[in-house]
Amino acid sequence: MKKRIAMLLTFALAASGLAACGGGSQPAAPAETTAAAAAEGDSSQAAGDGETEAAAGEDAFAALGDFTMMVGHAQPEGNPRYVSMEKFAADVAEKTNGHVTVEVFGNGQLGTEKEMLEQVVAGTVQGMRGGQFDFSPRLLMFTMPFLAQNRAQVTALLQSDLAKKVCEEAEAETGTVIINLCDAGGWRQFSNSKHPITKPEDLQGLKMRTNGMNTIDKTFVALGATTTTIPYSDLYMGLKTGVADGQENPWVNVEGMKFYEVQQYFTEVNYQFHPDPFYVNAAWWNGLPQEYRDIIAECAEEMGTYNDQLIDENQEKAKQVVIDAGCEVYEPSEDELKAFQDAVQVVYDQCVEEGIMTSDELQEMLDIVANTK
Repeated sequence: MKKRIAMLLTFALAASGLAACGGGSQPAAPAETTAAAAAEGDSSQAAGDGETEAAAGEDAFAALGDFTMMVGHAQPEGNPRYVSMEKFAADVAEKTNGHVTVEVFGNGQLGTEKEMLEQVVAGTVQGMRGGQFDFSPRLLMFTMPFLAQNRAQVTALLQSDLAKKVCEEAEAETGTVIINLCDAGGWRQFSNSKHPITKPEDLQGLKMRTNGMNTIDKTFVALGATTTTIPYSDLYMGLKTGVADGQENPWVNVEGMKFYEVQQYFTEVNYQFHPDPFYVNAAWWNGLPQEYRDIIAECAEEMGTYNDQLIDENQEKAKQVVIDAGCEVYEPSEDELKAFQDAVQVVYDQCVEEGIMTSDELQEMLDIVANTK
């Protein structure tokens, strides 16, 4: 259902007038009284004009014009991205006195994430949130398997100068501006319908779904699986019909999309987090008054913080839903996790060779993680 969030503020001005009485049956007012009344009338008129100007000045954005921002994303109602986008829309409306309206289309209403990003680049949609990196492949450096281990490290990476540099590259290369970079959903886990995954060898022979992301494909191949690309909105049916044996997603996505209904075995491997870029059409963005750009950027930053907070609050709850549904959730030991980590080290070398990141940038990320507790 199309979500339109607009808060319009109206200002009522009370005007008072002075009525002068006159007529043949009325005696003429003395000259002094007439002069005083005239002076009082002039004074009242001046005061009234001042009040009108002051009231009009309360809407500081009235002269800047009205704008509509259509934004799409793929997550269903209740997901942290969905909830935080609703907050973003409400905040923008409030802080611009309703002169910027954000229309949010969640649950893949505008198409797949790739299709939505193409619409943003073309300018038919103003914005899109989602882990879609086809047009900004350098963002993939933050999706290296087992790169970070906790929220503080994820935040440090996404707010780093390196992340800012990579986001700035997007405008020149894609015609989009990334106005915020938060977490796409939390730690990503493995699941499948065949058997438990407790070691890398258990993935051999499994057909695992990916969204086409380079580093996910490389990770599964390094672990011995084959991959097939299925759009997120079609994934439930793809798993149900056996187009794929398994998939990888955060707990909040598994719960929201009910993947636990068509998957039996889950492994809490925490192998990846994904940046969640908020793409905005650069031409539209640069055509906004600076005051609006500042407000939207501020609201996007607050949205990102709220989004990550919701993820942290809901990961364990979502995991429990999966357990309560009767699925098996395996939690590897430290030694077992190390076997997965060792098996995917080749992905780092491959990404450096392909130019997704330089060896210096890889070291910069590793230093950020090492220096963040």
